[in-house]
Amino acid sequence: MMKVITVIFSFLSLVSCQNFGSLKLISELSKDLEEVSGAEVVANSDLIWMQNDSGNKPKIYGVSATGNIVEELTIKEKNHDWEDLASDEEGNLYIGDFGNNDSKRENLVILKVKHGDLTSSKKIKVEKIKFSYPEQKKFPPKKKKLFFDAESFFYYNNSFYVFTKSRVEGKYGKTSLYKVPAKEGKHEAVFISEFNNCNDKECWITSADISDDGSKVALLSPAAVLIFTDYKNDDFLSGKLTKIPLNSYSQKEGITFKDNNTLLITDEKSDGVGGNFYELKI
Repeated sequence: MMKVITVIFSFLSLVSCQNFGSLKLISELSKDLEEVSGAEVVANSDLIWMQNDSGNKPKIYGVSATGNIVEELTIKEKNHDWEDLASDEEGNLYIGDFGNNDSKRENLVILKVKHGDLTSSKKIKVEKIKFSYPEQKKFPPKKKKLFFDAESFFYYNNSFYVFTKSRVEGKYGKTSLYKVPAKEGKHEAVFISEFNNCNDKECWITSADISDDGSKVALLSPAAVLIFTDYKNDDFLSGKLTKIPLNSYSQKEGITFKDNNTLLITDEKSDGVGGNFYELKI
């Protein structure tokens, strides 16, 4: 009994010593989600869906509001570099397989998981929405043009909105917004606008979501959340910006709206930091 108490006390002491800044800790995530790269609240589902990025199995995980894995589903596709999740009003889930660290991939794709398959016990077959960036002419381009990585997107009004991640030194905070039709096939992404968060690696854009009422867009970086409002049409980066410092630094890669004024955030476990599930009121 004393051993159990000691273990519990040690865990609570460890948690209390960590600085979560503005974030409210919900729970530590399972080891199965140590490299979590996306989170999404899905219509007509009581679970929050999560995934890992490259080097992991092609699985999606349905997680409870307290951070426990309830569902574990296998997708019948390779996890080249799954980087974010999105969903539509019908509860279909989309996997953004567009991680592109060296800007050399020519197989960027968004995978559609039908809502009815989120309770399947079999390997799930998906639809493919393939896309390319028309501005990219070489694979890979020169180092000063490594602007075609991406870790962030969401679904809105029958389209996907992809936010790129810069790999150019001194321009890490630059993100370009592209629009892709939400239908099966191969498409050229349409450039809308760009934004410069700041210049360091803590400025990387690593996840994105839009509120259910369409009034707020949230972009995540390792150190802050950027909220855009009052934008013109679908040029979300044209809106009024409110930056919320998180007052803690970790490899944050998943963000989703729980409701119009509450965000859920995840971070990868790296060097003993992170691997958690958080809430942020905005």
